[in-house]
This record gives sequence, structure tokens and C-alpha cells, in this order.
Amino acid sequence: MMISPEKQQLIGVQVSTVTEEPLTRTIVTVGQITYDETRLARIQARVEGWIEQVFVDFTGKWVKKGQPLLRVYSPELLSTQRELLIAKRAKDSLGTSAFPEISANAQSLYEATRDRLRLWDISDGQIRELEKRGTPTRTMTLFAPVEGFVLTRNALRGQRITPEMELYTIADLSTIWVLADIYEYEVPLIHLGQPATMTFPYFPGKTFTGKVTFIYPQLDNQTRTLKVRLQFPNVDHQLKPDMYASVSFPIDYGRKLAVPESAVLDSGTRQIVFIAREDGHFEPRTVQLGAKVNDRFIIESGLTVGEKIVTSGNFLIDSESQLKAAMSGMTGHEH
Repeated sequence: MMISPEKQQLIGVQVSTVTEEPLTRTIVTVGQITYDETRLARIQARVEGWIEQVFVDFTGKWVKKGQPLLRVYSPELLSTQRELLIAKRAKDSLGTSAFPEISANAQSLYEATRDRLRLWDISDGQIRELEKRGTPTRTMTLFAPVEGFVLTRNALRGQRITPEMELYTIADLSTIWVLADIYEYEVPLIHLGQPATMTFPYFPGKTFTGKVTFIYPQLDNQTRTLKVRLQFPNVDHQLKPDMYASVSFPIDYGRKLAVPESAVLDSGTRQIVFIAREDGHFEPRTVQLGAKVNDRFIIESGLTVGEKIVTSGNFLIDSESQLKAAMSGMTGHEH
């Protein structure tokens, strides 16, 4: 179809050249900070007994790795220490026995008693100290296995404890997780290891950098969103669990052949772009669209670099084309 330059100007036709261009966009969503579940430690005693002394007596306290938490009196532990000292004396005295079986039995009993203490979290260093001292200790001290903050405390002085009781929960907050919701149409753009940034209104000018570490398998049926888990370093402990943040995912599509959104006419069954010829002719061309990036469509097929396309006034060109086609049909019918 041909349109005169005057009419093109009247209907506001604008033309641009198809090019390949670098395309990027950013997905922005809300994230909530939570604990890194791999850095949670739950403290339990391996023996039955009674708490004699509590060293860490409130939640929120920061503890170092190896810091004493509480002291436990355990009759069973006391008895086993005595057994070890007796077994060691027997091993030492019978080690040079002329009867190998007696020597081997003494060694076996000693090793079995040591193993029982190890199963109760008594370290080799503590066992060596016991053997050097020669007398059992009345109590056992539980130490923090990790550095972090005390989340829960269920240890009270005088309390009877059993192995299944959780006495403390300690969280290492040097790394935190962030859970973010992604709309289902954005899910294909997110992948493991993808970088992300996080900002807070109360940390102006500060940006935290992390990455996607897990994409949950199930979609929320109500919100049509998928949870994505990110990991961020938190060495200075500025970030606290349950804080809300703005999370941004930069998406890089690379260099793509793309056209402005305004250049595409969608008929419902196909997408059309008008090609502008030098002689004033306009040719409708069916194209296959890819992703929409900001105000541009990626073109999968139908156009080549260097072609001239209509970016404004194409709706009126389409109307003019349909009108001319209808009039042509009427003229043909009259003949």
C-alpha cells in the first residue's frame, strides 16, 4: 500500500531502522531476611543429668565458638570416668603380661570405655586431661559449637535434662538467607547462581550483593508466585532476620534484534510490523515475538537488521489498508 508523504506527515508516521542492541531489564520484588538454616546449631546433652550452672542465661546473647554454655552433673558420666581410670590402670599393669589374651582384653576394655565417653561428646583432650589428673570430674561442661547469637534457651539451673532435650539454639548470622517472591512469568529468567542486589530505606546509599542459591519447586496458588532463596554475606551483622528489603535481579539478554513496542500491531492471531519502502509503500509483515524487555520486543523471526519499520502511525496505516481493501472489494463487486 502506498501513502503520500503529505498524508504520512498528517497521520504522524515515524520510521526507524531495525538494529541489534544490548537488552537488559531488572526484576524488583520484596524479600524477607531469615536465618541460614545450615548455620543453626541445636545444643543437646548426650547424657542424663542435672544442670548445676548456667553461663549463658539469656537469648540474643552473642557467643564465641568454644564458649562455655552450662555445666551438667551426670552420675552416669561420673561412673564411666571412674571405669576409664580403672581400665587404664589395668591396661598399664597388664600390658606386659606373659598372657597375650589378658593384655588384649585390658586394652579392649580401655578402648571401649574411651569410646563411650567420646559418644557423650567428651573430647580426646578432655580424656587425656582426665587420665593425667587421675580423678574423675563431677560435672561436664557444654560448649558452643559455633559462633553466633542465642535464639532459644531452655536451660535452667537445677533442671533435670535428658539427651532429647534442646537446651540452646545458636544462629551464625555471618551469612543470611533472603526469601523473595517471583511472579510465574518471571520464573524462566531466574537461575541458580544469579547475582542480585538488596537495598533498605533505612540504609540509604548502601547496596548489598548476593546470589540465588535455591529455587523452590512449588508455586503459591493464591499469589501465583514462586519463592526464591538468596544468600548474602552479613559479617558486620547489620542485617537482621525478619527485615524486609527491596531485591533486584538484573537480567541480561545479550545483543538481540528488537523493535519498539509501538511498532507491533497485535491482531489477536498474529503480530504485524509495517515495513517502510523508499517509494512510500508500506508492507505488513508477520513477525514472531520473543520476550518484552521494558518498552521493546525481541524479534525471533520476520525481520532483519537494516530494514525500515513504522514505529508511530502504524494503526492508521493498518486502518487505511483495510479501508482500501474494502473499497477495492466493493468496486470489484459492482463490476
